[in-house]
Amino acid sequence: MKKTQDKIYEPKTPRIGWTVRYRFSCSHVRLISPIKIPHSIDNTLNSIFPLSVKAMAVGFVPADEGGLYTGRITPFVVLSCMMAAMGGVIFGYDIGISGGVTSMEPFLKKFFPQVYTRMKDDKNISNYCKFDSELLTLFTSSLYLAGLVASFFASFVTGAYGRKPSIVAGGAAFLAGAALNGAAVSIYMLILGRVLLGVGVGFANQAVPLYLSEMAPAKYRGAFNNGFQLSVGIGALAANLINYGTEKIDGGFGWRISLAMAAVPASALTLGALFLPETPNSLIQLNSNHEKAKKMLQKIRRTENVEMELDDLIKASENSKTAKNPYGKIAGRNYRPQFVMSIAIPFFQQVTGINVIAFYAPILFRTIGFGESASLLSAVMTGVVGIATTFASMVIVDRFGRRFLLIIGGIVMFASQMIVGSVMAAELGDRGGGLSRGYADLVLVLIGVYVAGFGVSWGPLGWLIPSEIFPMEIRSAGQSISVAVNFLFTFLVGQTFLTMLCRLKSGIFFFFGGWVAVMTVFVYLLLPETKNIPIEQMEMVWREHWFWKKFVGVNKDDN
Repeated sequence: MKKTQDKIYEPKTPRIGWTVRYRFSCSHVRLISPIKIPHSIDNTLNSIFPLSVKAMAVGFVPADEGGLYTGRITPFVVLSCMMAAMGGVIFGYDIGISGGVTSMEPFLKKFFPQVYTRMKDDKNISNYCKFDSELLTLFTSSLYLAGLVASFFASFVTGAYGRKPSIVAGGAAFLAGAALNGAAVSIYMLILGRVLLGVGVGFANQAVPLYLSEMAPAKYRGAFNNGFQLSVGIGALAANLINYGTEKIDGGFGWRISLAMAAVPASALTLGALFLPETPNSLIQLNSNHEKAKKMLQKIRRTENVEMELDDLIKASENSKTAKNPYGKIAGRNYRPQFVMSIAIPFFQQVTGINVIAFYAPILFRTIGFGESASLLSAVMTGVVGIATTFASMVIVDRFGRRFLLIIGGIVMFASQMIVGSVMAAELGDRGGGLSRGYADLVLVLIGVYVAGFGVSWGPLGWLIPSEIFPMEIRSAGQSISVAVNFLFTFLVGQTFLTMLCRLKSGIFFFFGGWVAVMTVFVYLLLPETKNIPIEQMEMVWREHWFWKKFVGVNKDDN
Protein backbone atom coordinates (compact mmCIF):
# COMPACT_ATOMS: atom_id res chain seq x y z
CA MET A 1 0.00 0.00 0.00
CA LYS A 2 1.58 3.22 -1.13
CA LYS A 3 1.74 6.04 1.34
CA THR A 4 -0.15 9.08 0.15
CA GLN A 5 0.23 12.58 1.52
CA ASP A 6 -1.91 15.63 0.83
CA LYS A 7 -0.16 18.95 0.30
CA ILE A 8 -2.29 22.06 0.57
CA TYR A 9 -1.10 25.24 -1.14
CA GLU A 10 -2.91 28.30 0.14
CA PRO A 11 -1.39 31.48 -1.28
CA LYS A 12 -1.43 34.41 1.11
CA THR A 13 -2.90 36.75 -1.51
CA PRO A 14 -4.72 34.53 -3.98
CA ARG A 15 -6.20 36.23 -7.01
CA ILE A 16 -9.67 34.92 -6.17
CA GLY A 17 -9.23 33.02 -2.93
CA TRP A 18 -9.30 29.43 -4.11
CA THR A 19 -7.42 26.62 -2.40
CA VAL A 20 -5.04 24.57 -4.49
CA ARG A 21 -4.88 20.92 -3.61
CA TYR A 22 -2.60 18.28 -5.13
CA ARG A 23 -2.16 14.70 -3.98
CA PHE A 24 1.28 13.18 -4.41
CA SER A 25 2.23 9.54 -4.45
CA CYS A 26 5.15 7.56 -5.81
CA SER A 27 3.39 6.89 -9.12
CA HIS A 28 1.18 9.84 -9.92
CA VAL A 29 -0.14 13.28 -9.16
CA ARG A 30 -3.86 13.96 -9.32
CA LEU A 31 -5.98 17.01 -8.64
CA ILE A 32 -8.47 16.05 -5.95
CA SER A 33 -10.56 19.19 -5.70
CA PRO A 34 -11.68 22.00 -7.99
CA ILE A 35 -8.76 24.40 -8.34
CA LYS A 36 -7.80 27.83 -9.53
CA ILE A 37 -4.05 28.35 -9.41
CA PRO A 38 -2.56 31.85 -9.17
CA HIS A 39 0.24 32.41 -11.68
CA SER A 40 3.04 32.24 -9.08
CA ILE A 41 1.92 28.84 -7.80
CA ASP A 42 1.04 27.68 -11.33
CA ASN A 43 4.56 28.39 -12.60
CA THR A 44 6.14 26.62 -9.62
CA LEU A 45 4.00 23.52 -10.02
CA ASN A 46 4.46 23.50 -13.80
CA SER A 47 8.22 23.48 -13.34
CA ILE A 48 7.90 20.38 -11.18
CA PHE A 49 4.91 18.66 -12.76
CA PRO A 50 4.43 19.76 -16.38
CA LEU A 51 1.02 18.49 -17.45
CA SER A 52 1.98 17.48 -20.96
CA VAL A 53 1.83 14.40 -23.06
CA LYS A 54 5.31 13.34 -21.91
CA ALA A 55 4.38 13.72 -18.26
CA MET A 56 1.23 11.67 -18.73
CA ALA A 57 3.22 8.98 -20.50
CA VAL A 58 5.41 8.38 -17.42
CA GLY A 59 2.56 8.29 -14.96
CA PHE A 60 1.27 11.78 -14.24
CA VAL A 61 -2.50 11.79 -14.53
CA PRO A 62 -4.09 15.23 -14.94
CA ALA A 63 -7.50 15.91 -13.54
CA ASP A 64 -10.45 15.92 -15.89
CA GLU A 65 -10.42 19.50 -17.12
CA GLY A 66 -14.16 19.48 -17.56
CA GLY A 67 -14.47 18.96 -13.82
CA LEU A 68 -12.55 22.10 -12.86
CA TYR A 69 -15.69 24.23 -13.02
CA THR A 70 -18.44 23.67 -10.52
CA GLY A 71 -22.10 23.55 -11.42
CA ARG A 72 -24.48 21.15 -13.09
CA ILE A 73 -27.10 20.88 -15.79
CA THR A 74 -30.11 23.00 -14.88
CA PRO A 75 -33.64 23.12 -16.32
CA PHE A 76 -33.04 26.78 -17.17
CA VAL A 77 -30.08 25.88 -19.41
CA VAL A 78 -31.91 22.94 -20.97
CA LEU A 79 -34.95 25.05 -21.88
CA SER A 80 -32.81 27.91 -23.20
CA CYS A 81 -30.77 25.56 -25.37
CA MET A 82 -33.87 23.78 -26.63
CA MET A 83 -35.31 27.08 -27.79
CA ALA A 84 -32.04 28.17 -29.40
CA ALA A 85 -31.76 24.82 -31.14
CA MET A 86 -34.92 25.69 -33.09
CA GLY A 87 -32.38 27.34 -35.37
CA GLY A 88 -31.35 23.82 -36.31
CA VAL A 89 -34.98 22.86 -36.93
CA ILE A 90 -35.44 25.59 -39.54
CA PHE A 91 -32.21 24.54 -41.24
CA GLY A 92 -33.22 20.89 -41.30
CA TYR A 93 -36.74 21.67 -42.42
CA ASP A 94 -35.45 23.52 -45.44
CA ILE A 95 -33.04 20.72 -46.34
CA GLY A 96 -35.83 18.15 -46.24
CA ILE A 97 -38.53 20.25 -47.87
CA SER A 98 -36.51 21.34 -50.89
CA GLY A 99 -35.55 17.77 -51.76
CA GLY A 100 -39.16 16.63 -51.48
CA VAL A 101 -40.91 19.33 -53.48
CA THR A 102 -38.41 19.02 -56.35
CA SER A 103 -39.59 15.44 -56.85
CA MET A 104 -43.31 16.42 -56.85
CA GLU A 105 -44.77 16.43 -60.35
CA PRO A 106 -47.12 19.47 -59.90
CA PHE A 107 -44.20 21.56 -58.62
CA LEU A 108 -41.95 20.50 -61.51
CA LYS A 109 -44.73 21.06 -64.05
CA LYS A 110 -45.30 24.65 -62.82
CA PHE A 111 -41.74 25.88 -62.34
CA PHE A 112 -39.50 23.41 -64.21
CA PRO A 113 -41.55 22.12 -67.19
CA GLN A 114 -38.49 20.92 -69.11
CA VAL A 115 -37.47 18.62 -66.26
CA TYR A 116 -41.05 17.37 -65.95
CA THR A 117 -41.27 16.58 -69.68
CA ARG A 118 -37.90 14.85 -69.65
CA MET A 119 -38.88 12.72 -66.65
CA LYS A 120 -42.28 11.69 -68.05
CA ASP A 121 -41.83 11.40 -71.80
CA ASP A 122 -38.16 11.15 -72.77
CA LYS A 123 -37.38 7.43 -72.97
CA ASN A 124 -33.95 7.90 -74.54
CA ILE A 125 -32.32 9.99 -71.80
CA SER A 126 -30.00 8.36 -69.28
CA ASN A 127 -31.48 7.30 -65.95
CA TYR A 128 -28.78 9.44 -64.31
CA CYS A 129 -29.64 12.60 -66.29
CA LYS A 130 -33.42 12.94 -66.00
CA PHE A 131 -33.21 15.69 -63.36
CA ASP A 132 -30.11 17.48 -64.69
CA SER A 133 -31.13 21.16 -64.67
CA GLU A 134 -29.09 24.16 -63.53
CA LEU A 135 -32.28 26.08 -62.74
CA LEU A 136 -33.56 23.23 -60.57
CA THR A 137 -30.29 23.06 -58.63
CA LEU A 138 -30.30 26.87 -58.30
CA PHE A 139 -33.65 26.60 -56.49
CA THR A 140 -31.99 24.34 -53.93
CA SER A 141 -28.54 25.91 -53.67
CA SER A 142 -29.40 29.63 -53.84
CA LEU A 143 -30.26 29.47 -50.15
CA TYR A 144 -26.69 28.51 -49.28
CA LEU A 145 -25.13 31.22 -51.40
CA ALA A 146 -27.27 33.77 -49.53
CA GLY A 147 -26.35 32.10 -46.24
CA LEU A 148 -22.65 32.41 -47.08
CA VAL A 149 -22.93 36.20 -47.52
CA ALA A 150 -25.24 36.60 -44.53
CA SER A 151 -22.87 34.73 -42.19
CA PHE A 152 -20.32 37.58 -42.37
CA PHE A 153 -22.96 40.15 -41.44
CA ALA A 154 -24.08 37.77 -38.69
CA SER A 155 -20.51 37.67 -37.37
CA PHE A 156 -20.59 41.44 -36.85
CA VAL A 157 -24.01 41.35 -35.17
CA THR A 158 -23.03 38.42 -32.94
CA GLY A 159 -19.81 40.10 -31.82
CA ALA A 160 -21.18 43.63 -31.44
CA TYR A 161 -24.66 42.98 -30.06
CA GLY A 162 -24.64 39.40 -28.78
CA ARG A 163 -25.82 35.93 -29.77
CA LYS A 164 -29.50 36.61 -29.06
CA PRO A 165 -30.05 39.39 -31.67
CA SER A 166 -28.54 37.20 -34.38
CA ILE A 167 -30.92 34.37 -33.52
CA VAL A 168 -33.92 36.74 -33.61
CA ALA A 169 -32.82 38.19 -36.97
CA GLY A 170 -32.36 34.71 -38.39
CA GLY A 171 -35.85 33.61 -37.38
CA ALA A 172 -37.47 36.75 -38.79
CA ALA A 173 -35.72 36.45 -42.18
CA PHE A 174 -36.63 32.77 -42.44
CA LEU A 175 -40.27 33.59 -41.63
CA ALA A 176 -40.39 36.12 -44.50
CA GLY A 177 -38.82 33.62 -46.90
CA ALA A 178 -41.34 30.94 -45.97
CA ALA A 179 -44.23 33.29 -46.71
CA LEU A 180 -42.81 34.19 -50.15
CA ASN A 181 -42.19 30.58 -51.11
CA GLY A 182 -45.63 29.41 -50.07
CA ALA A 183 -47.26 32.13 -52.18
CA ALA A 184 -44.83 31.92 -55.16
CA VAL A 185 -46.35 32.36 -58.62
CA SER A 186 -43.08 32.58 -60.58
CA ILE A 187 -39.58 31.17 -60.47
CA TYR A 188 -38.24 34.64 -59.52
CA MET A 189 -40.51 34.84 -56.50
CA LEU A 190 -39.44 31.33 -55.57
CA ILE A 191 -35.72 32.18 -55.75
CA LEU A 192 -36.21 35.44 -53.79
CA GLY A 193 -37.91 33.45 -51.04
CA ARG A 194 -34.98 31.04 -51.02
CA VAL A 195 -32.55 33.94 -50.64
CA LEU A 196 -34.45 35.21 -47.57
CA LEU A 197 -34.42 31.70 -46.16
CA GLY A 198 -30.66 31.70 -46.70
CA VAL A 199 -30.25 34.94 -44.77
CA GLY A 200 -32.20 33.39 -41.91
CA VAL A 201 -30.17 30.20 -41.90
CA GLY A 202 -26.92 32.19 -42.16
CA PHE A 203 -27.69 34.17 -39.01
CA ALA A 204 -29.03 31.17 -37.10
CA ASN A 205 -26.16 28.84 -38.00
CA GLN A 206 -23.63 31.47 -36.99
CA ALA A 207 -25.14 32.21 -33.58
CA VAL A 208 -26.84 29.02 -32.38
CA PRO A 209 -23.79 26.70 -32.12
CA LEU A 210 -21.92 29.44 -30.24
CA TYR A 211 -24.89 29.95 -27.93
CA LEU A 212 -25.12 26.25 -27.13
CA SER A 213 -21.38 25.87 -26.49
CA GLU A 214 -21.25 28.91 -24.21
CA MET A 215 -24.36 28.04 -22.20
CA ALA A 216 -23.51 24.36 -21.65
CA PRO A 217 -21.36 23.13 -18.74
CA ALA A 218 -17.90 22.22 -20.06
CA LYS A 219 -18.19 18.49 -19.35
CA TYR A 220 -21.53 18.27 -21.20
CA ARG A 221 -20.74 20.69 -24.01
CA GLY A 222 -20.58 17.96 -26.64
CA ALA A 223 -24.03 16.63 -25.81
CA PHE A 224 -25.61 20.09 -25.74
CA ASN A 225 -24.02 21.22 -28.99
CA ASN A 226 -24.92 17.97 -30.73
CA GLY A 227 -28.48 19.00 -29.97
CA PHE A 228 -28.11 21.41 -32.90
CA GLN A 229 -27.59 18.56 -35.35
CA LEU A 230 -30.38 16.60 -33.65
CA SER A 231 -32.64 19.59 -34.28
CA VAL A 232 -31.51 19.65 -37.92
CA GLY A 233 -32.51 15.99 -38.16
CA ILE A 234 -35.87 16.62 -36.52
CA GLY A 235 -36.55 19.46 -38.94
CA ALA A 236 -35.60 17.31 -41.93
CA LEU A 237 -37.76 14.41 -40.73
CA ALA A 238 -40.74 16.72 -40.16
CA ALA A 239 -40.27 18.07 -43.69
CA ASN A 240 -40.13 14.57 -45.18
CA LEU A 241 -43.30 13.54 -43.35
CA ILE A 242 -45.09 16.69 -44.52
CA ASN A 243 -43.91 16.10 -48.09
CA TYR A 244 -45.19 12.53 -47.93
CA GLY A 245 -48.59 13.79 -46.80
CA THR A 246 -48.96 16.82 -49.08
CA GLU A 247 -47.94 14.82 -52.16
CA LYS A 248 -51.23 12.96 -51.84
CA ILE A 249 -53.40 16.12 -51.80
CA ASP A 250 -55.65 16.41 -54.83
CA GLY A 251 -55.40 19.63 -56.80
CA GLY A 252 -51.61 19.79 -57.07
CA PHE A 253 -51.06 22.48 -54.44
CA GLY A 254 -49.49 20.26 -51.78
CA TRP A 255 -46.06 21.76 -52.46
CA ARG A 256 -47.35 25.17 -51.34
CA ILE A 257 -48.27 23.73 -47.94
CA SER A 258 -44.85 22.10 -47.65
CA LEU A 259 -43.02 25.34 -48.36
CA ALA A 260 -45.30 27.56 -46.25
CA MET A 261 -45.11 25.28 -43.20
CA ALA A 262 -41.53 26.47 -42.72
CA ALA A 263 -43.17 29.45 -41.03
CA VAL A 264 -44.06 27.29 -38.00
CA PRO A 265 -40.51 26.62 -36.70
CA ALA A 266 -39.45 30.10 -37.86
CA SER A 267 -42.18 31.71 -35.75
CA ALA A 268 -41.24 29.58 -32.75
CA LEU A 269 -37.59 30.58 -33.07
CA THR A 270 -38.31 34.29 -33.56
CA LEU A 271 -40.74 34.61 -30.66
CA GLY A 272 -38.86 32.25 -28.37
CA ALA A 273 -35.53 33.98 -28.96
CA LEU A 274 -36.99 37.22 -27.61
CA PHE A 275 -37.10 35.58 -24.18
CA LEU A 276 -33.69 33.88 -24.34
CA PRO A 277 -31.03 34.98 -21.85
CA GLU A 278 -27.73 36.19 -23.26
CA THR A 279 -24.71 33.96 -22.58
CA PRO A 280 -22.28 34.97 -19.79
CA ASN A 281 -19.47 35.05 -22.39
CA SER A 282 -21.40 37.56 -24.46
CA LEU A 283 -22.39 39.68 -21.43
CA ILE A 284 -18.74 40.09 -20.49
CA GLN A 285 -17.71 40.73 -24.09
CA LEU A 286 -20.38 43.40 -24.60
CA ASN A 287 -19.84 45.39 -21.39
CA SER A 288 -17.73 45.52 -18.27
CA ASN A 289 -20.58 44.64 -15.91
CA HIS A 290 -19.01 41.50 -14.50
CA GLU A 291 -21.56 41.29 -11.72
CA LYS A 292 -24.37 40.73 -14.24
CA ALA A 293 -22.36 37.97 -15.92
CA LYS A 294 -21.64 36.42 -12.52
CA LYS A 295 -25.33 36.34 -11.64
CA MET A 296 -26.12 34.70 -14.98
CA LEU A 297 -23.41 32.09 -14.38
CA GLN A 298 -24.79 31.36 -10.92
CA LYS A 299 -28.26 30.98 -12.41
CA ILE A 300 -27.32 28.63 -15.26
CA ARG A 301 -24.86 26.57 -13.15
CA ARG A 302 -27.10 26.57 -10.04
CA THR A 303 -24.21 27.27 -7.70
CA GLU A 304 -22.74 30.33 -5.99
CA ASN A 305 -19.23 29.06 -6.63
CA VAL A 306 -18.54 30.32 -10.18
CA GLU A 307 -15.43 32.43 -9.56
CA MET A 308 -13.12 30.15 -11.48
CA GLU A 309 -15.22 30.11 -14.65
CA LEU A 310 -15.92 33.84 -14.35
CA ASP A 311 -12.22 34.57 -14.05
CA ASP A 312 -11.50 32.63 -17.23
CA LEU A 313 -14.27 34.49 -19.07
CA ILE A 314 -12.94 37.88 -17.92
CA LYS A 315 -9.42 36.99 -18.96
CA ALA A 316 -10.64 35.79 -22.36
CA SER A 317 -12.63 38.99 -22.80
CA GLU A 318 -9.60 41.13 -21.98
CA ASN A 319 -7.60 39.23 -24.58
CA SER A 320 -10.38 39.67 -27.12
CA LYS A 321 -10.29 43.46 -26.73
CA THR A 322 -6.74 43.50 -28.06
CA ALA A 323 -7.96 41.96 -31.33
CA LYS A 324 -8.72 45.01 -33.48
CA ASN A 325 -8.99 42.90 -36.64
CA PRO A 326 -10.18 39.39 -35.71
CA TYR A 327 -10.15 38.21 -39.34
CA GLY A 328 -6.54 39.30 -39.70
CA LYS A 329 -5.68 37.90 -36.30
CA ILE A 330 -7.10 34.43 -36.99
CA ALA A 331 -4.85 34.14 -40.05
CA GLY A 332 -1.77 34.71 -37.87
CA ARG A 333 0.67 31.94 -37.02
CA ASN A 334 -0.43 31.58 -33.40
CA TYR A 335 -3.99 30.78 -34.52
CA ARG A 336 -2.99 28.54 -37.42
CA PRO A 337 -4.65 25.34 -36.09
CA GLN A 338 -7.97 27.08 -35.42
CA PHE A 339 -7.86 28.72 -38.85
CA VAL A 340 -7.16 25.41 -40.59
CA MET A 341 -9.94 23.67 -38.69
CA SER A 342 -12.41 26.49 -39.41
CA ILE A 343 -11.96 25.65 -43.10
CA ALA A 344 -11.24 21.93 -43.07
CA ILE A 345 -14.04 20.73 -40.77
CA PRO A 346 -16.99 22.32 -42.66
CA PHE A 347 -15.37 21.46 -46.00
CA PHE A 348 -15.05 17.81 -45.04
CA GLN A 349 -18.58 17.78 -43.63
CA GLN A 350 -19.95 18.75 -47.03
CA VAL A 351 -17.78 16.45 -49.17
CA THR A 352 -19.04 13.47 -47.21
CA GLY A 353 -21.89 13.84 -49.72
CA ILE A 354 -24.54 14.00 -47.01
CA ASN A 355 -26.39 16.96 -48.46
CA VAL A 356 -26.65 15.08 -51.72
CA ILE A 357 -28.74 12.57 -49.78
CA ALA A 358 -30.54 15.28 -47.81
CA PHE A 359 -31.39 17.47 -50.83
CA TYR A 360 -31.94 14.87 -53.49
CA ALA A 361 -32.86 11.65 -51.66
CA PRO A 362 -36.32 11.46 -53.30
CA ILE A 363 -34.76 12.21 -56.71
CA LEU A 364 -32.04 9.64 -56.10
CA PHE A 365 -34.59 7.02 -55.11
CA ARG A 366 -36.63 7.81 -58.22
CA THR A 367 -33.47 7.41 -60.28
CA ILE A 368 -32.98 3.84 -59.04
CA GLY A 369 -36.61 2.92 -59.71
CA PHE A 370 -38.86 3.94 -56.79
CA GLY A 371 -42.15 5.71 -57.50
CA GLU A 372 -42.96 9.24 -56.30
CA SER A 373 -44.65 8.22 -53.04
CA ALA A 374 -42.15 5.44 -52.30
CA SER A 375 -39.27 7.87 -52.85
CA LEU A 376 -40.68 10.30 -50.30
CA LEU A 377 -41.31 7.48 -47.80
CA SER A 378 -37.74 6.26 -48.26
CA ALA A 379 -36.50 9.76 -47.42
CA VAL A 380 -38.56 9.58 -44.21
CA MET A 381 -36.88 6.30 -43.29
CA THR A 382 -33.37 7.71 -43.73
CA GLY A 383 -34.44 10.76 -41.70
CA VAL A 384 -35.45 8.52 -38.79
CA VAL A 385 -32.06 6.80 -38.93
CA GLY A 386 -30.32 10.18 -38.88
CA ILE A 387 -32.19 11.36 -35.78
CA ALA A 388 -31.61 8.10 -33.90
CA THR A 389 -27.87 8.07 -34.52
CA THR A 390 -27.48 11.77 -33.77
CA PHE A 391 -29.20 11.20 -30.43
CA ALA A 392 -26.79 8.32 -29.80
CA SER A 393 -23.91 10.70 -30.54
CA MET A 394 -25.28 13.14 -27.95
CA VAL A 395 -25.20 10.40 -25.33
CA ILE A 396 -21.67 9.12 -26.02
CA VAL A 397 -19.68 12.06 -27.42
CA ASP A 398 -18.47 13.31 -24.03
CA ARG A 399 -17.51 9.80 -22.99
CA PHE A 400 -15.75 8.45 -26.08
CA GLY A 401 -14.58 11.76 -27.51
CA ARG A 402 -14.72 13.51 -30.86
CA ARG A 403 -11.85 11.72 -32.60
CA PHE A 404 -13.17 8.21 -31.95
CA LEU A 405 -16.62 8.99 -33.35
CA LEU A 406 -15.23 10.78 -36.42
CA ILE A 407 -12.94 7.86 -37.27
CA ILE A 408 -15.60 5.17 -36.73
CA GLY A 409 -18.18 7.19 -38.64
CA GLY A 410 -15.72 7.72 -41.48
CA ILE A 411 -15.07 4.00 -41.83
CA VAL A 412 -18.82 3.24 -41.91
CA MET A 413 -19.53 5.93 -44.51
CA PHE A 414 -16.62 4.88 -46.71
CA ALA A 415 -17.66 1.22 -46.76
CA SER A 416 -21.33 1.94 -47.49
CA GLN A 417 -20.54 4.39 -50.30
CA MET A 418 -18.18 1.96 -51.98
CA ILE A 419 -20.82 -0.77 -51.93
CA VAL A 420 -23.61 1.51 -53.20
CA GLY A 421 -21.40 2.68 -56.04
CA SER A 422 -20.52 -0.90 -56.95
CA VAL A 423 -24.16 -2.06 -56.92
CA MET A 424 -25.32 0.83 -59.09
CA ALA A 425 -22.39 0.38 -61.50
CA ALA A 426 -23.19 -3.30 -61.93
CA GLU A 427 -26.99 -3.28 -61.88
CA LEU A 428 -28.39 0.13 -62.93
CA GLY A 429 -28.40 0.49 -66.68
CA ASP A 430 -27.93 3.81 -68.40
CA ARG A 431 -31.42 3.66 -69.87
CA GLY A 432 -34.64 1.78 -69.33
CA GLY A 433 -36.00 0.70 -65.96
CA GLY A 434 -34.33 1.18 -62.60
CA LEU A 435 -32.82 -1.39 -60.29
CA SER A 436 -34.64 -4.60 -59.50
CA ARG A 437 -36.64 -4.50 -56.27
CA GLY A 438 -34.03 -6.49 -54.36
CA TYR A 439 -31.11 -4.28 -55.36
CA ALA A 440 -33.16 -1.11 -54.86
CA ASP A 441 -33.94 -2.22 -51.30
CA LEU A 442 -30.26 -3.04 -50.75
CA VAL A 443 -29.26 0.47 -51.87
CA LEU A 444 -31.87 1.94 -49.52
CA VAL A 445 -30.45 -0.06 -46.58
CA LEU A 446 -26.88 0.94 -47.44
CA ILE A 447 -27.84 4.60 -47.67
CA GLY A 448 -29.43 4.18 -44.24
CA VAL A 449 -26.10 2.77 -42.96
CA TYR A 450 -24.29 5.71 -44.52
CA VAL A 451 -26.68 8.19 -42.87
CA ALA A 452 -26.13 6.39 -39.54
CA GLY A 453 -22.36 6.78 -39.89
CA PHE A 454 -22.80 10.48 -40.61
CA GLY A 455 -25.35 10.97 -37.84
CA VAL A 456 -23.01 9.67 -35.17
CA SER A 457 -19.94 11.56 -36.40
CA TRP A 458 -19.57 14.31 -39.00
CA GLY A 459 -23.17 15.47 -38.70
CA PRO A 460 -23.15 16.77 -35.13
CA LEU A 461 -19.38 17.05 -34.69
CA GLY A 462 -18.98 19.16 -37.81
CA TRP A 463 -20.87 21.88 -35.92
CA LEU A 464 -19.56 21.10 -32.42
CA ILE A 465 -15.81 21.24 -33.05
CA PRO A 466 -15.68 24.67 -34.76
CA SER A 467 -17.90 26.15 -32.05
CA GLU A 468 -15.61 25.07 -29.20
CA ILE A 469 -12.04 25.62 -30.47
CA PHE A 470 -11.84 29.40 -30.89
CA PRO A 471 -10.63 31.74 -28.13
CA MET A 472 -13.00 34.63 -27.44
CA GLU A 473 -10.95 37.22 -29.34
CA ILE A 474 -11.50 35.39 -32.65
CA ARG A 475 -14.58 33.33 -31.80
CA SER A 476 -17.18 35.25 -33.76
CA ALA A 477 -14.86 35.62 -36.77
CA GLY A 478 -13.85 31.97 -36.63
CA GLN A 479 -17.44 30.78 -36.44
CA SER A 480 -18.43 32.99 -39.37
CA ILE A 481 -15.58 31.56 -41.47
CA SER A 482 -16.69 28.05 -40.55
CA VAL A 483 -20.33 28.76 -41.44
CA ALA A 484 -19.34 30.54 -44.66
CA VAL A 485 -17.16 27.63 -45.77
CA ASN A 486 -20.00 25.26 -44.93
CA PHE A 487 -22.44 27.27 -47.03
CA LEU A 488 -19.94 27.73 -49.88
CA PHE A 489 -19.38 24.02 -50.34
CA THR A 490 -23.02 23.20 -49.67
CA PHE A 491 -23.81 25.57 -52.53
CA LEU A 492 -21.15 24.07 -54.82
CA VAL A 493 -22.11 20.47 -54.06
CA GLY A 494 -25.83 21.23 -54.35
CA GLN A 495 -25.39 23.20 -57.58
CA THR A 496 -23.22 20.59 -59.28
CA PHE A 497 -24.63 17.31 -57.97
CA LEU A 498 -27.26 16.60 -60.61
CA THR A 499 -24.73 17.40 -63.35
CA MET A 500 -22.12 15.23 -61.63
CA LEU A 501 -24.67 12.42 -61.32
CA CYS A 502 -25.35 12.71 -65.04
CA ARG A 503 -21.64 12.70 -65.95
CA LEU A 504 -20.10 10.40 -63.33
CA LYS A 505 -23.15 8.15 -62.92
CA SER A 506 -22.44 5.58 -60.18
CA GLY A 507 -18.93 7.00 -59.85
CA ILE A 508 -20.42 9.85 -57.80
CA PHE A 509 -20.38 7.53 -54.77
CA PHE A 510 -16.70 6.68 -55.31
CA PHE A 511 -15.96 10.40 -55.57
CA PHE A 512 -17.47 11.19 -52.17
CA GLY A 513 -16.12 7.95 -50.67
CA GLY A 514 -12.60 9.04 -51.61
CA TRP A 515 -13.07 12.30 -49.70
CA VAL A 516 -14.33 10.37 -46.67
CA ALA A 517 -11.08 8.38 -46.67
CA VAL A 518 -9.04 11.60 -46.83
CA MET A 519 -10.91 13.24 -43.96
CA THR A 520 -10.60 10.18 -41.75
CA VAL A 521 -6.80 10.25 -42.14
CA PHE A 522 -6.85 14.01 -41.46
CA VAL A 523 -8.71 13.47 -38.18
CA TYR A 524 -6.34 10.70 -37.10
CA LEU A 525 -3.23 12.82 -37.70
CA LEU A 526 -4.21 16.44 -37.09
CA LEU A 527 -7.30 16.79 -34.89
CA PRO A 528 -6.61 16.67 -31.14
CA GLU A 529 -9.23 15.50 -28.66
CA THR A 530 -11.28 18.35 -27.16
CA LYS A 531 -13.73 16.56 -24.89
CA ASN A 532 -14.16 17.94 -21.37
CA ILE A 533 -11.80 20.87 -21.96
CA PRO A 534 -13.31 24.21 -20.79
CA ILE A 535 -13.91 26.38 -23.82
CA GLU A 536 -11.72 29.21 -22.51
CA GLN A 537 -8.82 26.80 -21.87
CA MET A 538 -8.86 25.11 -25.27
CA GLU A 539 -5.45 26.46 -26.29
CA MET A 540 -3.78 23.73 -24.24
CA VAL A 541 -4.79 20.99 -26.72
CA TRP A 542 -2.93 22.74 -29.53
CA ARG A 543 0.16 23.39 -27.40
CA GLU A 544 0.42 19.66 -26.66
CA HIS A 545 -0.28 18.38 -30.18
CA TRP A 546 2.70 16.89 -32.02
CA PHE A 547 2.18 19.06 -35.11
CA TRP A 548 0.32 22.19 -34.04
CA LYS A 549 2.61 23.01 -31.09
CA LYS A 550 5.21 24.36 -33.51
CA PHE A 551 2.73 27.09 -34.53
CA VAL A 552 1.01 27.86 -31.23
CA GLY A 553 4.08 27.87 -28.98
CA VAL A 554 3.79 28.19 -25.21
CA ASN A 555 1.21 29.97 -23.13
CA LYS A 556 2.06 33.56 -22.35
CA ASP A 557 1.55 32.95 -18.64
CA ASP A 558 4.22 30.25 -18.65
CA ASN A 559 6.92 32.55 -20.02
